[in-house]
Amino acid sequence: MKTPKRLAALVEEGLITEVISQLMSGKEATVYVVRNGEKICCAKVYKEATQRSFKKSASYQEGRKVKNSRQARAMEKGSRYGRKMQEEVWQNAEVDALYKLASAGVRVPQPHICFEGVLLMDLVVDADGNPAPRLNDVELSEELALEYHTLLVNQVVRMLCAGIVHGDLSEYNILVGEEGPVIIDLPQAIDAAGNSCAFDMLERDVNNLKTYFGAFAPRLKDTQFGKEIWALYESGLLTPEQALTGHVELDEHIADVDAVLLQVELAIEEEVMRRMG
Repeated sequence: MKTPKRLAALVEEGLITEVISQLMSGKEATVYVVRNGEKICCAKVYKEATQRSFKKSASYQEGRKVKNSRQARAMEKGSRYGRKMQEEVWQNAEVDALYKLASAGVRVPQPHICFEGVLLMDLVVDADGNPAPRLNDVELSEELALEYHTLLVNQVVRMLCAGIVHGDLSEYNILVGEEGPVIIDLPQAIDAAGNSCAFDMLERDVNNLKTYFGAFAPRLKDTQFGKEIWALYESGLLTPEQALTGHVELDEHIADVDAVLLQVELAIEEEVMRRMG
């Protein structure tokens, strides 16, 4: 096929030798199957901010670091340079997450390079060597749904142990490769320790999995893996090999409001006496 304009720079640099076909076009990028010497890869071409339907809300940006204060100020002001920096931060978040997660044993495509707004990475293939289908396009039995659900919840745990929450995980950004599910699309990935919305996003990711797989395996519908995972994470007990039950013990003790108010009053009186003394 004719080389798309956004891929021309990679061809000129020798990073791509041939553009074979367009694989898909989504809310944030268009993906192509390309040849890199003898190796077949995929090239993710990020769309311009004005063309994307995925909104870079403040909840995703919180906790992300930029190179220097000048860039940070420009991003706050929304200048042309600032918007360019925002795009770089958005794209680099996926590259950084992929490298970090791949090294942590999470099932993600192996990245190669990000150049001129194009991410070059491994092509996920099925048993026949064809581009892998998305999870929502695969027929599932109850047994396979339970198997995939267990594997993917473990991937969420491994991601969190690496300090990352996907933030937009669903059946639409999971590919079913030759060896099982592979997680894709991570530009909105967040730093679990640096983002105040981390728990909400992790629980939403896990609940998306529960809802999808629960349609094939109803026993999953009453599980609470998100809350269980986060409680272990906050307590410092979460590990990649953590055995999960999908259930959490709820604290049903009734709070003693009067006792709490008394402690507040005593603290106030103590502070007043300290200042007077």
